[in-house]
Amino acid sequence: MTKVILKKGNYQRIFSGHPWVYSNEIGTFTAPIAGGEIVEVYDSRNRFVGRGYYNVKSQITVRLLTRDINEQIDEAFFKTRIEACLQYRHKLGYTENFRLVFGESDFLPGLIIDKFGDYFVLQTLSLGMDKWKEVIAKVLMERFSPKGIYERNDVPVRKLEGLPEQKHFLSDPFATKFQLEEQGVKIWVDVEAGQKTGFFLDQKENRQALKHIAMGAEVLDCFCYTGAFALFAAKFGASSVLGLDVSETAVAQATENASLNHFGKCCTFQAANAFDMLPLWAKEKKLFDIIILDPPAFTKNRAGIEAAARGYKEINLRAMKLIRSGGFLLTFSCSHFMEPGLFFEMLAQAAFDAGKTIRQVAFLSQAKDHPIVWSIEESNYLKGFVLQVI
Repeated sequence: MTKVILKKGNYQRIFSGHPWVYSNEIGTFTAPIAGGEIVEVYDSRNRFVGRGYYNVKSQITVRLLTRDINEQIDEAFFKTRIEACLQYRHKLGYTENFRLVFGESDFLPGLIIDKFGDYFVLQTLSLGMDKWKEVIAKVLMERFSPKGIYERNDVPVRKLEGLPEQKHFLSDPFATKFQLEEQGVKIWVDVEAGQKTGFFLDQKENRQALKHIAMGAEVLDCFCYTGAFALFAAKFGASSVLGLDVSETAVAQATENASLNHFGKCCTFQAANAFDMLPLWAKEKKLFDIIILDPPAFTKNRAGIEAAARGYKEINLRAMKLIRSGGFLLTFSCSHFMEPGLFFEMLAQAAFDAGKTIRQVAFLSQAKDHPIVWSIEESNYLKGFVLQVI
């Protein structure tokens, strides 16, 4: 097996558990390497660091899969890792709908697997992991006997790995739009045409934050997608819920979900841009008891942090002005570049500019099936607050 020798240097990040080896950290190779090939990584003193897959086309040249010199990367390896992922989720109480594999956080970098009942959606986001795609699908079939497995690799990040964007079945074809039930709420999921893998599992526990405070409330759900937060607000007794999303397709699906749960009289959805509607309603002095802000990531790189902070501040400031005194704001950022401290500072500035006092009710993060590894900062991406606005 080809050896990758690191340059002399302090690699505390790697030795602390981060699985990425960048191209500028590599000194020499003991032999030519094909893209996706498994290699062994050694430091400059010839100490074994780990075994992983290689891609010269990526700035992340090696992604480590194991630090055990005796562990081989084969089908048995994936069986063991996926079983460990499953047992971790079972210990946390997940049985039906959950993220089975969360990439680097589950020590399978570049691999995402979501479980929706008897269906699985898989993403292989790197060349090295993509080469094991069929093996991984085989492991899933043998372990779970699912009704179907679907590949959602229509994501731009694959281009950085020299991979095409694509989506198709990794099992016999099946109806890709189906229902799931989340804590008593029924939701249509479209794993072929929906965003990401079809449904945002990372927010499932945060929707419980609406319990109690939604009773009798007028609720505005911005960036509502297919309406999950709105549906839970209705479940918890909201008097009215209005959902906004720029996607007409998402709004149609949200409306269908409301009807499915007999929330049609309570929930309405509108295809509109929250950045347009919030200042308009402020002029009209329209008020809500609860506003939910769950926008897409405003930046996917460090260069965009400043512009993203301005965007987050704008919508949060506008939302605070539209909340009745004593009402609540649920606000989120799903960009790991928007660090919790920066997010906190932005909200404080928005409150000051809005002339509001905010009281923290809860700090929220991603669901536990999206584990955060402290030595992998990229794994900590979703942060949010429940704030009372006074």
